[in-house]
Amino acid sequence: MFEWFTRVSAWLIPAIIVFIPLYAAFRKVPVYETFVEGAKDGFGTAINIIPSLVGMMVAISMFRASGAMDLLLGAVRPLFDWLSIPTEVLPLGILRPLTGAGSLAFTADLIATHGPDSMIGRIASTIQGSTDTTLYVLTVYFGAIGIRKTKYALKVGLFSDLVGFLAAIVICMYIFK
Repeated sequence: MFEWFTRVSAWLIPAIIVFIPLYAAFRKVPVYETFVEGAKDGFGTAINIIPSLVGMMVAISMFRASGAMDLLLGAVRPLFDWLSIPTEVLPLGILRPLTGAGSLAFTADLIATHGPDSMIGRIASTIQGSTDTTLYVLTVYFGAIGIRKTKYALKVGLFSDLVGFLAAIVICMYIFK
């Protein structure tokens, strides 16, 4: 099963990269001009979200520096050990709903430390791909269009992040063990 996933994933991204411009050309969409216009819009968006990003990065740094992360990891370590789940991925499950850049940096650190083909590296990569930056989305995107009542979106988003986190662990442990 692992070899099948490896073969499919080796061809899937190149196929998508080739398909999108071909489809756009078929539909007579000016690909380069559309890309440049999107990049201009993206630059303005990046400038507008910097304050939110700085605030989230400060909060995450304070959470880690205060020792709260270590306290939380110590509390759940017996359960994770009993379930044979590497506790190293738990901070990623906490960071991912908060910040995409912070969770990506943490994932890169886990992969650099444990290797991309380790169980920790595989679980971290799968968590990174199967969860979203829920609080970031609520803060930046909902705020940009003026949505203030986010109670239900927050609940659904965090629940889906939890399901993605748990599913990533279960699936990786099933496929790669």
